[in-house]
Amino acid sequence: MALIAEKRCAGCHSLDQDREGPRAYAAKAGSTPTFKYSSALKSSQITWTDETLNKWLTDPDSLVSDNDMEFHVPKPDERADIIRFLKAAQANRMSTRPAKKERDES
Repeated sequence: MALIAEKRCAGCHSLDQDREGPRAYAAKAGSTPTFKYSSALKSSQITWTDETLNKWLTDPDSLVSDNDMEFHVPKPDERADIIRFLKAAQANRMSTRPAKKERDES
């Protein structure tokens, strides 16, 4: 699973920093404040779910025309692996973060 994400996505995306593409943790499209998105994606109001990620990875322009991502993942099994990887990474990130109250007190 991680190998597919590494092979297909890591050239432009990282889990912890912006690269050519934004870090891969935003719940809403165009919402990472440190990344310069296309106007189309920034105003899309898309929430990333399994369904929207699958559509995006299949053909980004069919979901949001005039976005800046030229890449797509044609194989359904690879898209599913990438989505599973992102969900697991997000769950891991959330489980290792301090509780909001603890963060606010420091």
